[in-house]
Amino acid sequence: MAAESRATWLTPMLLLSIMAILVVVVAGYLKSRAAMTGEIQLPPDWEFWTPEMQNNYMQAQQATQGPVFLYIMPMISSLTSLWAGWLLLAGLLHFGSTLLGGRGSMQSALNIVAWASLPFAVRDILRIIFMLVAGHVIVSPGLSGFISTSGFVSQLLTRLDIFLLWHVILLVIGFALTDGLARGKAVTGVLLVIILVLVAQAGLGALTSSFGGLAVQRPFF
Repeated sequence: MAAESRATWLTPMLLLSIMAILVVVVAGYLKSRAAMTGEIQLPPDWEFWTPEMQNNYMQAQQATQGPVFLYIMPMISSLTSLWAGWLLLAGLLHFGSTLLGGRGSMQSALNIVAWASLPFAVRDILRIIFMLVAGHVIVSPGLSGFISTSGFVSQLLTRLDIFLLWHVILLVIGFALTDGLARGKAVTGVLLVIILVLVAQAGLGALTSSFGGLAVQRPFF
């Protein structure tokens, strides 16, 4: 990638998109099967919800069993998050690299972020295998299973796993090589941007989950 100036991001992004679609399809199938058998997967912090929130959640589960809610909307949400997140992360990393003295281009940043995201495709494969073997969707992804309450910390832990670490390492290597950054500057720039993105995602997720009893939102994920 350091030797090429052309766009090479299409292949990894298409692979990530295919895996994201497969995850949605498998999860939708398992949710549909569970609904038909009367089994509903409860959130890990279910016991802390108010009776009104629990009742609204059960009603939302019953109202969102059609293909639009099980497949179409989650697929659109997942793909939008993937592609928009890729563009945003590449832009932020390129901006940070430039501030630190990097000589790379936005095109190289797009390439690096796309290829460095392939660990998430591996994660999707493992999630699909787990769901098919276990027969149910993943309730507590990442490290969120270590706590029983919802909120900012839970949302943050949901996004932390070994694949994120793998992703960060690849980003550091990529920007150090393509932008001509010292290893220390590459580590600093990547970590600052990743932490900023994780905090923003966790904050948005916590804000969304706080309306769990008022709006249909958990059935989508």
